[in-house]
Amino acid sequence: MTTTISRGSSRGAAAIAVTLMVMTACAGPGDESSGGVAIEYERYELANGLDVILHVDRSDPIAAVAMTFHVGSAREVEGKTGFAHLFEHLFFLDSENLGPGGLDRLMTRVGSSTNGSTSNDRTNYFEVVPTDGLEKALWAEADKLGFFINTVSESVVAKEKQVVKNEKRQGVDNQPYGHNNYVIDRALYPDGHPYQWQVIGSLADLESAALADVVDFHSKWYGPNNATLVVAGDIDVDQTKEWIERYFAEIPAAPMPDVQPPPPVRLTETVSLFHEDNYARVPMLTMAWPTVPVYHRDQYALDVLAQLLTDGKSTPFYEVLVEEAEVAPAVFAGQRNMELAGRLTFTIRAFAGTDLDDVAAAVENAFARFEEEGVPPEELERIKAGYETGFYQGLASVLGKAFQLAQYNIFAGDPGFASTDLERLLAVTEADVMRVYEQYVKDRPHVATSFVPRGEAELILAGATRAQVVEEPIVMGAETEIGEIVRGDTRTPSAIDRSIEPPYGDPPALSAPVVWEAALPSGVEVFGIEDREVPLVQFELRIKGGQLVEEPGRVGVANLLAESMTAGTADRTPQELEQAIDLLGATINVFAGAESFSIRGNALARNYPATMALVQEMLLEPRFDIEEFERSKQRVANGLR
Repeated sequence: MTTTISRGSSRGAAAIAVTLMVMTACAGPGDESSGGVAIEYERYELANGLDVILHVDRSDPIAAVAMTFHVGSAREVEGKTGFAHLFEHLFFLDSENLGPGGLDRLMTRVGSSTNGSTSNDRTNYFEVVPTDGLEKALWAEADKLGFFINTVSESVVAKEKQVVKNEKRQGVDNQPYGHNNYVIDRALYPDGHPYQWQVIGSLADLESAALADVVDFHSKWYGPNNATLVVAGDIDVDQTKEWIERYFAEIPAAPMPDVQPPPPVRLTETVSLFHEDNYARVPMLTMAWPTVPVYHRDQYALDVLAQLLTDGKSTPFYEVLVEEAEVAPAVFAGQRNMELAGRLTFTIRAFAGTDLDDVAAAVENAFARFEEEGVPPEELERIKAGYETGFYQGLASVLGKAFQLAQYNIFAGDPGFASTDLERLLAVTEADVMRVYEQYVKDRPHVATSFVPRGEAELILAGATRAQVVEEPIVMGAETEIGEIVRGDTRTPSAIDRSIEPPYGDPPALSAPVVWEAALPSGVEVFGIEDREVPLVQFELRIKGGQLVEEPGRVGVANLLAESMTAGTADRTPQELEQAIDLLGATINVFAGAESFSIRGNALARNYPATMALVQEMLLEPRFDIEEFERSKQRVANGLR
């Protein structure tokens, strides 16, 4: 590896305390060539139907335990929504042998991080533990799986309903644009489709949920035959299998209900809705088209299309909406890939006071420019390189690999789908992108939402109708007092004494990475670590400065300098610099902190020298483009609003 930042005297470099930190990776799950990726694993199934996947990673003395259930809000029925997310909370509270709050106490003692999440299609629970705590984590997960529901009582459900309801108030009802997805999904999906409601559910459904409803939902969906257990890390495979057999094998399978296919998603006309948002300060236009389920072959071209249209200064949406029409500081687009359906969404948070009809007109002009110019080959390669980097980043940790193995097992039917997943994206052609644009987007019915600040309805799209949004009346002291929490105490029979917490294993031996040191001719100190997990390089160049050296009355200048550093160089326009970085599959970000100024990024290992050459060009030959500077100030101001 060669690092080439060299201009300047050693005296000057020492005076500004420059340090370059590099973490290199020369090989990864596959090789350095595009598409070479594989996650080694062993998969087997217990007699009760539990899918088990093991992955060995010797890089650190830790293990990730990820239990994923094939149940999310899509398994609910209308009128009883929010149950999957409610269970995400309940599973952390108690189980027969862990006791109330026992999981948190256990993981604190073990030195673990633990959490869970719920989506439309799955719920997962996970811990990352030192290897000596792995048996404890498996004992705890098994207790949650097979020895949990008896602890749930009416008072437990009542208390946790209040917690979830408050989470909805904080994360949805009291957030700017918090109801936007609700409005879109109600209009996009037909009656009877389980994506019509949100994962967190409705306040009315949560309020009416009874203990019998909770027990019924658990009996249907939380058996071992609807779960995938992944253990990844520095594990002894044979010992891990013994523990899994000991703690999980006797848990009985659940009688899985038949799952009926949802009604097809077919919009016959464009639906335009608006909402006056209590918390919004600027108007926002969102446009959503129905597309395809996860791992459908068209998913990959749609992913690329979204990025080609909006991601970067050379894209049609940036050129038209940001630079020419000047209606917004940025545009965001993404393809949401789910088990039953997909959604391609464009989001434009406009400048304050901007009429969304002007934004919509600019969107039409951006689409027209895309149709006229097509897919430039270099833009396609730019998007692919960035995707490849992001793909490897998702596999850089044992927990990331555990998540992906479970995801592929449940939704692709193959834990080893990683190679196919990446290859399909990298194989997308210009013709593929234009075909999916014609098939799913151009002149196709979609849902458009206008979310505007309260009292600024004149900014909505012409012809939009008012959305039906349920807003909870805010009444102090309206919640019923829960009183004493009484857990259920019925015990589930077991062939082993599960009340005894397993002992710690052998103490983990930390093999600290070797840090190599060097100094450049300019006096810049360099520190580096090499590993071979993924074919990426991470780097950071840190300089003393930032807010610490700002003058009174000019707070924020360091932040604006950081923004300006990525806006071109003496020989490259902002668009040309961005494209050069993206073609390398790299990211280069500049940050101004309280006491330092940092240039930080990553790159595909094969492109690291070229990436560092761009860092040097940005640092030593800045452009200070006046138009980009004005846009930076607008972005900061809009973000503050």
